[in-house]
Amino acid sequence: MDEAKLRWLFLDLNSYFASVEQQKNPRLRGRPVIVVPVASDYTSVIAASIEAKALGIRTGTKVLDAKRLCSGLAVIDARHDVYVRYHHRILAEIERHLHVTRVLSIDEVACALMGDERLTANAVALSQKVQAGVLANVGECLRSSVGLAPSVLLAKTASDMKKPAGLTVLGAQELPGRLLSLKLRDFSGIGRSMEARLTAAGIVDVAALWALSPRRARAVWGSILGERFWYGLHGMDTPEPPARPPQSFGHSHVLGARLRNHEAAHLVGRRLLARAASRLRRAGLKAAGLSLYLRLADAPSRDGALRFDPSADTFQFLQAFETLWRDVADDRTIRPMLVGVTLFDLRSQDAAVADLFGWSAQAAGNPKRMRLSAALDTLNQRYGSETVAIGTAPKGPSRYMGAKIAFNRVPAMSDFSG
Repeated sequence: MDEAKLRWLFLDLNSYFASVEQQKNPRLRGRPVIVVPVASDYTSVIAASIEAKALGIRTGTKVLDAKRLCSGLAVIDARHDVYVRYHHRILAEIERHLHVTRVLSIDEVACALMGDERLTANAVALSQKVQAGVLANVGECLRSSVGLAPSVLLAKTASDMKKPAGLTVLGAQELPGRLLSLKLRDFSGIGRSMEARLTAAGIVDVAALWALSPRRARAVWGSILGERFWYGLHGMDTPEPPARPPQSFGHSHVLGARLRNHEAAHLVGRRLLARAASRLRRAGLKAAGLSLYLRLADAPSRDGALRFDPSADTFQFLQAFETLWRDVADDRTIRPMLVGVTLFDLRSQDAAVADLFGWSAQAAGNPKRMRLSAALDTLNQRYGSETVAIGTAPKGPSRYMGAKIAFNRVPAMSDFSG
């Protein structure tokens, strides 16, 4: 029996957003590249190419600081729909070699190894085929690092040990020795606040982390996540918890310089809300609440929320938005830097609960307006994002307003056209 007990192949695309931009534009290849959410020196980098990272530029670096580190830096506005399109091409290529068991994020996947695939020599050969296949059939700039290990947590840890384009085997027989030189923050699930909690509990290195009992790990984490982490660290996977239904649908947008005024931010908020409403209908859900958030340039942030009868009607949501906007943005001199809207308190469109005052699902939305909303969804999905929009469009860049790639959520392509 193979002592490594390999069960997972974890693939991590290196500098993914920036690498896609280099793939799309050959003039960017070999150059330091950063991807930003909006054209501003005062926002933060959301992706840096391998060349930019070599200069000390990282995700979260301020754009102005990045430019100081590299005078010839290429600054690219994020194109989330392009990254999602490449994501699906990469998944299709991996599926030619083995099944993608879990999509962890836009640039990370975990594949369960079966049968003879678990033998170290076979797993290494399979990993090399996957890496080469992505380069040959999706894009020569799309380098990836692979980790092979007994658990998903350890395979992800291994994938981070050698970048870019690395391949690391972390076998069961090497534990915990190969882990002891790592830092606590090198493990997925241990961020700044979790590290502080571990330190407060007297756990300051991996040796102490390894020595925890499952019960103690659960107590330190304050939840079952600690116990799940312990098992993963020791090379054992626990069953994935059932997927939770969506709790909300929302969008936010960092405003460029030309949109940082009361009127433009108002129009951006309306467009974001229309996008969120379209996603809500595609999911077969209604919402009974709306929240609005404004981050301001020179004043404290503002927010508010409003509840109403459950609906999937964009026009009803927009009426609620106008009420919220008057409350939250009552000062026309404000300079919003970010606008965010969220539809919450979700329930099925089929749910119809009798009400003492005569409420019904049919009465919660205007049938004519619902048909119009559905027609707008169809046109935008067929002919492109915002082929038809409600109201006036703000002046300035808006192509990627709405759908964004979150850390653990990959938008559907329909999110970019609804």
